[in-house]
Amino acid sequence: MKLAMTLLVRDEQDIVDAHLSFHLNAGVDLVIATDHRSTDGTTEILESYERDGHVQLIRRQDARIQQSTWVTQMARLAATEHGADWVINSDADEFWWPREGSLKEVLKAVPDDYGIVRAVSRVFIPRPGDAWFADRMTARLALAAPINDPATPFRHVAKAAHRAHPDAVVLQGNHDVAGVPYAELSTWSPIELLHFPLRSAEQAARKHETTWTAWLRNLRGDLARAKRDFEEGRPEAFYDRVAVAEPTVRRGVEEGSLVEDLRLRDALRGLRDGEGFVRPGSGDRFSFGPGSFAEDVSRVVDRVLLEEADGVRLQRRADELAARIAGRSGGAVYGYARS
Repeated sequence: MKLAMTLLVRDEQDIVDAHLSFHLNAGVDLVIATDHRSTDGTTEILESYERDGHVQLIRRQDARIQQSTWVTQMARLAATEHGADWVINSDADEFWWPREGSLKEVLKAVPDDYGIVRAVSRVFIPRPGDAWFADRMTARLALAAPINDPATPFRHVAKAAHRAHPDAVVLQGNHDVAGVPYAELSTWSPIELLHFPLRSAEQAARKHETTWTAWLRNLRGDLARAKRDFEEGRPEAFYDRVAVAEPTVRRGVEEGSLVEDLRLRDALRGLRDGEGFVRPGSGDRFSFGPGSFAEDVSRVVDRVLLEEADGVRLQRRADELAARIAGRSGGAVYGYARS
């Protein structure tokens, strides 16, 4: 079995080396990466993996990002040029953690009739300080209810992996895949998604600025707030508002709203090699042990909460569509007038 990963990046120097080393040592055979106008050293890290034969690098200088189009192109390359059996579609701040064994082994276990699995995100909270993100960000949200506020970066989401296919279409945000003749395995997910979206004030400000300047249209509330801070000359204010101080973290862990999760920290410490990270072939690939019963239950709860969140989001989109139709029709929607 051959496992490929797609990766779309821009200015991710603080995390991309760790991301590549982790996944290439966790069962990924090849990363097809699109670098969109990076200027911070990200390109040089990708080029070093390309020289070693682990990355196929595509460079894009377009003014506007075309996320779904570019990821779809990479996913199809994995199928047509590299003979991949499965494709994981990732961002640099996402670490795909298999239930047991390796990423390749858990995907190989998916029954033949199914070809789409989604990994539920587990968001690690930003914390102040100068330490490297994996050493500092060791607490994640333990959701008791779905988060649906469009103005928060901590919404409950899932990302899709799929059997490689030349007609695959990876939808916006990598949340789903169309065009493949396979059903989604919706009742079970063999992978968790450890997500580190906001890692420092500098990184968060840069991420938000490049996002709103590269996207043609984006109405997400968290980006709108960050843009307002930027225009007011306070680019780091957004991070300062969301970073969680140590006493609050301790209280959250005690109350159960946060979970101390050291898995990625420990895994990346084992992969460190001087100033960089272990490349595939220069050391033994690590294998993931089975999770506890409590972790299995937590995954089920997260899956249920995701379904609830999806339902709320669908209703919100329907309401927004109805409002637009009402505006264009002078207030009547399906025979009813707006109140």
